[in-house]
Amino acid sequence: MRLRTRLTLIYGGLFMVAGVLLLGVTYLLFSQELGKDQRVLIKGTFQSGASTTPGGALDSPEIERLVDEQRRDVKAAATQSLLVQGSIALVLVGSLAAGFGWIVAGRVLAPLHRVTDTARRIAAAPAAGRGLHERIALDGPDDEVKNLADAFDTMVERLDQSFDGQRRFVANASHELRTPLTLGRALVEIAMHRKTASADVQQLGESLLELNARHEQLISGLLVLADSEKQLAAVYPVNLADVISHVVAQLTREATAAGVRVTAEADDAPTVGDALLLERLVHNLVENAVRHNVEDGWVRVTSREAAGGRVEVEVSNTGPDVPPYEVEGLFTPFRRLGADRMVGAQGAGLGLSIVRSVAEAHGGTVQAAPRDGGGLKIVVSLPVDPG
Repeated sequence: MRLRTRLTLIYGGLFMVAGVLLLGVTYLLFSQELGKDQRVLIKGTFQSGASTTPGGALDSPEIERLVDEQRRDVKAAATQSLLVQGSIALVLVGSLAAGFGWIVAGRVLAPLHRVTDTARRIAAAPAAGRGLHERIALDGPDDEVKNLADAFDTMVERLDQSFDGQRRFVANASHELRTPLTLGRALVEIAMHRKTASADVQQLGESLLELNARHEQLISGLLVLADSEKQLAAVYPVNLADVISHVVAQLTREATAAGVRVTAEADDAPTVGDALLLERLVHNLVENAVRHNVEDGWVRVTSREAAGGRVEVEVSNTGPDVPPYEVEGLFTPFRRLGADRMVGAQGAGLGLSIVRSVAEAHGGTVQAAPRDGGGLKIVVSLPVDPG
């Protein structure tokens, strides 16, 4: 039951209780007043034997009976009128009071609805920290509700600053780290290609270049992750079927070298967004499916229009068994299946994190489930292009 309804019921109930008590007290006072002895003047013809002395009391039994009957009739009629009409008036006034209570409760709770709606919009933002720029900015008297709204705005502002600082740090650190890595790669290549370089030096250089490439991959992933969590500045029509065809062509050589067969069923799937980020989303899905596979395995990539104004990209692959409780953790940065959490030959553990971040930035969702016999099935759902 909503708070407004509860307040109305409480207010109306208290009013009815107070009205019933007031009606009861009025009835008691009224009954007490009618119970007092009263002198009654009766005009009319009386039977013989009645005392009619001027100023004297009427003591005939017949007259006393008539007076008693008249008193009872008057009391019964007055009591019935008080209870019936009083109850009707109480119900009408109580209903009117409940209606006014509903209106007053709505006006009092309106600022709380504004706080709730703002909190829901922030929570429903497509990515963490995306909706933290919103504020309630409640106007009105300095009461408890305004204090709550101001405290909420202060909390959201600090969270917004924290998320912005985190994104700036990741982007700046990644850019700064690229320079020494590029310089180190150049020095290693120069040393390897010298005429006097021995076989040991060339072998060491190949190992250093491989390690350098992994670090560059990590930094590139961090930059994409930071960019995908920003608000999309401009979006354009993108057909995911074209993206799938392009990505599969790019990864065919790597898949062939790994002994994995990649097939694509690219039906039209028009959406809107950042083409480079969407290409990275599909690339990471297919690359992850190829690298985490088995010998003579396969990867199937499909795109289609789905119900509800959505388009979907589905990537299924063979591979090792994935426990259901491990699936959600695969979308956490630097998290991969198994105990290995370091940057390795199969990547830095950012691929699926980038997939989810890019999908959420485009108003989409990502669902993953383990396949019977090993591997994963990942479905990305995005809004269809309304044009």
